[in-house]
Amino acid sequence: MGNTSEPMGGATGPEDDEELRWLDEEEKAAWTGLISLVLLLPGKLESPLRQEHGFTLFEYLVLSHLSEAPQRTLRMGELAFLASGSLSRLSNVVKRCEQRGWVVRTPDPADGRYTLAALTDSGFDIVHLAAPTHLRAVRHVVLDSLNSTDRKALVRIAQKLRIVPDGFG
Repeated sequence: MGNTSEPMGGATGPEDDEELRWLDEEEKAAWTGLISLVLLLPGKLESPLRQEHGFTLFEYLVLSHLSEAPQRTLRMGELAFLASGSLSRLSNVVKRCEQRGWVVRTPDPADGRYTLAALTDSGFDIVHLAAPTHLRAVRHVVLDSLNSTDRKALVRIAQKLRIVPDGFG
């Protein structure tokens, strides 16, 4: 693992025409730290929401973004982007939220090609009830361990690495 001259996967492809740059120790440490965050952090934030409220982190993010939107309403595409999910994943979650009475979908009156998702009063109540659980997890798992400089660096890095889902500009 310490030998940076060995391939991580062993597969070769058309990119082999270029000089392959293996990760140095600093790059490997950065990559390992990032992938650990990406893979482990969502579960640590989701666990309290599942235990106390019975829904996923993604469901919470969808409801939360709707609760903060003007008239508690967003186009589905914008909501998918804000919640960092695909349109198909969002559609499935919104369908479940509709069945629970938390969200309603309607055609966008400004452009019928789009669908709006709107948070109901019941949906607002449930996200308002779950918000302290989520906030405690965010503070405990992430923010309380970081100082102001760390938080600013995290924002800067997140902006540089911002991944836009397929189909979004």
